[in-house]
Amino acid sequence: MKPPNRPGTVLLTDYAWPDDSVERAVVEEAGHTLVTGPADPVSAEEIEELVAEHRPDAILTCWAPVSATAIGTSPELRIVARLGVGLDNIAVDAATERGVWVTNVPDYCVEEVSDHAVGMVLAWTRGLAVSDREVRAGRWNPAGARLRRLSTLTCGVVGYGRIGRATARKLGAFGCRILAHDPYPPKDAPGVEPVGLEELLRRSDVVILHVPLTPDTHHIIGAEQLALMPPGGLLVNVSRGGLVDTDAVIKALDSGQLDGAAFDVLESEPHVPAALLDQPGALLTPHIAFSSDASVTELRRRAAEEVVRILAGEAPAHACNTPRDLPAGPGAAR
Repeated sequence: MKPPNRPGTVLLTDYAWPDDSVERAVVEEAGHTLVTGPADPVSAEEIEELVAEHRPDAILTCWAPVSATAIGTSPELRIVARLGVGLDNIAVDAATERGVWVTNVPDYCVEEVSDHAVGMVLAWTRGLAVSDREVRAGRWNPAGARLRRLSTLTCGVVGYGRIGRATARKLGAFGCRILAHDPYPPKDAPGVEPVGLEELLRRSDVVILHVPLTPDTHHIIGAEQLALMPPGGLLVNVSRGGLVDTDAVIKALDSGQLDGAAFDVLESEPHVPAALLDQPGALLTPHIAFSSDASVTELRRRAAEEVVRILAGEAPAHACNTPRDLPAGPGAAR
């Protein structure tokens, strides 16, 4: 493995913005070379080929899958840095075994994602999307509106981390009752009632998901969970598509058990099931809850800075693993 502070190669596997200028500026200013893959994420096999070709010291990845094979292909690899929060596209265990850091940027889009969740709730309570569609279709029918007073509703937040706390704070300002479920229940959260997941579902008119996708949370919301909710409620998912059984949601919308499903993410994305598109109660956005001019620039800069830190032999700011058999030196400390 190269000693710290020697020029290295950084592979940017993909990116969800117009260019690689922010990443390139940070990487090249530190004396390293940036190699950029295709903007749209490609298959795990194609990423493995890119890694084999360039043998990078660091990988920056947005959506593209970074497999155990890819991680094991470059003997100089020292870090896989996620341009985002979730790690479900990275073989973290393989990186740990090979002494490779995995990092993310956990707090860059707290305000944006929580704003998006609250915006979806408001769109549902005030009928914004449905009314817009009606007017555009030539129907002006104010008497047909079926709207809700948010302050009278109970909102359940599943996952009470940074984003969940921000969503609860913002919704609380509207006067609604807030329930929260988390493996680590909040100890000091005025105005928020910690409850178990089943109780949250039974009592909540609105359920908002703010949890990572793991084997334990895959399809955390399915037919059984939806049946627990009061009829006519709203489900909001701005986290990961795999948290929700989409087929179960479509059936719940068909039956009226759910009145609305507001999704920024889908398990099948970018494919959207036709049966979901046909649902008038579905409000869909294309995985943009994280996005704003400020948040995207911050994300790109901070992820690239993590790469530079590791290649300089320093410890990462946001480590997501504890690699085995790290070489001696400053970068070995967590």
